[in-house]
Amino acid sequence: MAAIDDLVRPGMRVAVADGTGTPRALFGRLAAAAARVGGVGLVMGWTPHPEPGLDHRAFADARTVMSGWGLRSAIADGAVRSVPTRLSAVPALLAGPLRPDLLVAGLVRGDDGLRFGSEVSWMRGLVAAGVPVAAVVSRGAPHADAGPPLPEDGITVLDEVDDPPREVRIELPGEVEKAIARHVVALVPEGARVQVGPGRIGSAVLGAVEVPVRVDSGLLPEPIVDLDERGLLIDAFGAYMVGTRRLYSWAHDRPLLHPLEITHDPARLCAADPAPLIACNTAVEIDLAGQVNVEGTASALVGGVGGHPDYAEAGVRCPDGLSIVALASRHRGRSTLVERLSRPVTTASHDVDVVVTERGRADLRGMDRAERTAALRALWGER
Repeated sequence: MAAIDDLVRPGMRVAVADGTGTPRALFGRLAAAAARVGGVGLVMGWTPHPEPGLDHRAFADARTVMSGWGLRSAIADGAVRSVPTRLSAVPALLAGPLRPDLLVAGLVRGDDGLRFGSEVSWMRGLVAAGVPVAAVVSRGAPHADAGPPLPEDGITVLDEVDDPPREVRIELPGEVEKAIARHVVALVPEGARVQVGPGRIGSAVLGAVEVPVRVDSGLLPEPIVDLDERGLLIDAFGAYMVGTRRLYSWAHDRPLLHPLEITHDPARLCAADPAPLIACNTAVEIDLAGQVNVEGTASALVGGVGGHPDYAEAGVRCPDGLSIVALASRHRGRSTLVERLSRPVTTASHDVDVVVTERGRADLRGMDRAERTAALRALWGER
């Protein structure tokens, strides 16, 4: 079996596949090879867990196009640079200024060949562009890639493991999240395409749905299994999965996952066929103009830009669709409605239709600036 030392060269840029199925079995060897040859750049994506085997300081330059929970410390320490970009723009970025010379990825082997497993995201685009792949084949990952087998002439299999994708356990929704969800699902018509963000509010929304829906989301979270068991899941469509083995077992042999070029395609998302898009995203804070920050507080990074602006824009533009921003009115004793955002704007105010808290909702559609501010103040109970 080939070694990664045979593939890593001085001055090259290496992309590491993201998500819960990231090829962690190769991380120690990859970092050692990069340190040995020198001048190697690293590009990462959504990283839900810290990966201590991947020493970012072994690389001449390390960047991420989607900051996940697992990269907060590395970004805060300056070991990784976070590139602010919406997910729909990531394929173009990786085809241009950040094009890698090698993709290190986790794959699964089916009867007809190799595919991605628990995420597809931006990786298929690199394969199609001819970027060579260094792969770990996982016998424990689900077969959920909806695409055709990958061309194996560009793939070097370096290892085969039994490891399943990493599990991501989301805390159960509390009373605040459940109250928010009740206000959100009142806006969800039967048959709609529903998008949710990761976390307790997204879980609460899917748990509160009472009509059959499609889940059309960048991340497919574990509550879609419950939705299916309740007979309310028409279909599911996404780029990543995030959950536990229960989700991965349910997803096995289901063609659920697609590239970002498809999942985040504005034309597809904005179309009312087969159903309108109800985009429900959360936020760290929102200002009096209705501008949204999802990246973090003044002192701490929480996440990246991700698909928030993609789905929000699509919800606004989709006939009979909606862009909903749902958040608790207070976090750790402080109001989430602020005069000035702690970080740059993630999603513009004109891409927000409805704001929901546990107190109710403010429908901002058709309002001018002053009316929107007044509606937000009223929702928070402020003058």
